[in-house]
Amino acid sequence: MKIGVISLGCAKNLVDTENLLGLLHVSKQEITTDYEEADAIIINTCGFIESAKVEAINTILDVADLKEHHLKKLIVMGCLAQRYKPDLEKEMPEVDRFVAIDEYSNLGTILSEVLGEKIANNYGKAPRLLSDKPWMAYLRIADGCDNRCSYCAIPLIRGDLRSFKEDELVKEAIRLVNSGVKELTLIAQDSSRYGFDWDRQLHLSSLLKKLDVIEGVRWIRILYLYPDEIPNDLIETIKNSKHILPYFDIPIQHGSDRMLKLMHRRSNAAEILERTTTIRKELPNAVLRTTVMTGFPGETLEDHELNVELIKAVKWDHLGCFTYSKEEGTASYDMVDDVPEEEKERRKKEIMMLQDEIVKDSRKALVNQKTEVLIEGYEPLTDMYLGRTTLFAPDGVDGVVRVKSNTKLEKGSFYSAIYTRVSGQNMMAEIIED
Repeated sequence: MKIGVISLGCAKNLVDTENLLGLLHVSKQEITTDYEEADAIIINTCGFIESAKVEAINTILDVADLKEHHLKKLIVMGCLAQRYKPDLEKEMPEVDRFVAIDEYSNLGTILSEVLGEKIANNYGKAPRLLSDKPWMAYLRIADGCDNRCSYCAIPLIRGDLRSFKEDELVKEAIRLVNSGVKELTLIAQDSSRYGFDWDRQLHLSSLLKKLDVIEGVRWIRILYLYPDEIPNDLIETIKNSKHILPYFDIPIQHGSDRMLKLMHRRSNAAEILERTTTIRKELPNAVLRTTVMTGFPGETLEDHELNVELIKAVKWDHLGCFTYSKEEGTASYDMVDDVPEEEKERRKKEIMMLQDEIVKDSRKALVNQKTEVLIEGYEPLTDMYLGRTTLFAPDGVDGVVRVKSNTKLEKGSFYSAIYTRVSGQNMMAEIIED
């Protein structure tokens, strides 16, 4: 059977998709990217925020149209199915099966029943099949979250924090590196809390030390660290490592203490500034990334200005901004959404214009500096290669480096380069010829 797989949403969802692909592969099913010829299509959905839900629904409807022609089976799994399965079953009879996340332990049996094919029932144990770039992979170190931020539906979808065992993660990392992976990116909903569910202690430093000595790994990057849980020993571990990049992804959400309290965040502006200052003192080449929100219920102009002031004080290397949208089941759902949408967007625009200026200034300091670049593609129109340095996380979340070279470069390989100029959020570079 030819099976197409569509993955929506975040990197954590992508890991689930790659586990699914691995399951299909060991079950000797033919995986196709040509959905026009697929006998069955499985969609792994996101259901985190309104825009993601809309994208998922539209994708399902588009794929369902194929059932009028060649498509025999349509299966929907993931966060949307976990959150709304009973409603979706009523409203979308064209879908043959909705599979909630808490059914994944029995996914092989479910797929066997729906597809009429023998699918191994060992989801998560079969080797992952990397979906895109074989030189990089995400390593999910935990699932779920205990933080209960007032705007966030993740605990409703994924449950409480469940950290994966160190030895299993190390084995997975070794397998990935042995298969050709050179960059490991650690992910969880809150990576800083890794292991906290075991004994109320933080274990991220311990895991990182074990990953750092794996032979063949080149870069190790960590995403999603909460500002109140970046202890000095974690900074020291990164400082003394061989392969762990000084890249700190710290989603602060706001710079107003009042807003942070309403959001059920544990940190405050003073702590955020102290932690980021300490990081930069100990690691002068550190990269700091964050996300902030505008228009949370009750956000005043004064709160917004405090948000802006903290951004100015920290001078983040990367910043994303999104507007608040209410999610059913969250603590903020019944709060009065009193900031008009146009005002949310105005505040967002102001923040992003400020960030553009910060980036423009900070990136200028990089020009003429040597760097290591990982090549990931080629752009025929400009005759330049596309790559990333330690400055940029995978999948374009931060930007890219456009690289000029007089010789052919290989995708998935590292080269010495020199930054030549700033191009918006991106950088230009030239290969240093031997």
